[in-house]
Amino acid sequence: MNQILRPSDARGDADFGWLKSKHTFSFGSYFDPNHIGFGALRVINEDRVAPSAGFPTHPHQNMEIISYVVSGGLEHKDSLGTGSVIWPGELQRMSAGTGVRHSEYNHSDTDPVHFLQIWIVPEADGISPSYEQKAFPEDGRRDALRLIGSRDGRDGSVTIHQDVDLYASLLSADRSLAFDIRPGRKVWLQLVKGKISVNDQPLSAGDGLGLLQTGAISLTASENAEFLLFDLAA
Repeated sequence: MNQILRPSDARGDADFGWLKSKHTFSFGSYFDPNHIGFGALRVINEDRVAPSAGFPTHPHQNMEIISYVVSGGLEHKDSLGTGSVIWPGELQRMSAGTGVRHSEYNHSDTDPVHFLQIWIVPEADGISPSYEQKAFPEDGRRDALRLIGSRDGRDGSVTIHQDVDLYASLLSADRSLAFDIRPGRKVWLQLVKGKISVNDQPLSAGDGLGLLQTGAISLTASENAEFLLFDLAA
């Protein structure tokens, strides 16, 4: 099997009133033995948080926690002394390492916040906790694959403590991009908005696709689309 299709409506579902969440992989009370993760990629939760609500202070260890905001603002505070608001076009990486506590709240008291929370298993346990946040302007992501996270922090990307390259794209309708999956690599694509096809596989908002083959793939938008592409060690 060269690909793993994860339709949006097949994801795990959690509804706490203040939080509505879709789980691409097993998380919390949702468990599916066929969808525990994809290599080092352990969690992709699509969260929608009501105004003024959020996650109170809680602990993490030995995980790279990445937040990608789709709309609204996500307010972050942690035991490292970091306090910030994450906006669309920005990426936050928090390395929990030996241990960190943090909270995440909707910054607005009138509008919801919509974001992806992503967990990546680090290449080593026990690293020093750290935090990084960077902005990636829309013009750099428009009809391009913009590197926003990488092991070495190259090209202005956020540093992730794992062998992964994370790309973001805003692909216009009727435009195409190509990506080459190198030997020893595999790719997970998570579609945030719009519609695209990956080679001949159509995807709609919320769908995920794991690609296990090597070689060139074609990404074509049938309507304006936003997506993340994870290039991982196989």
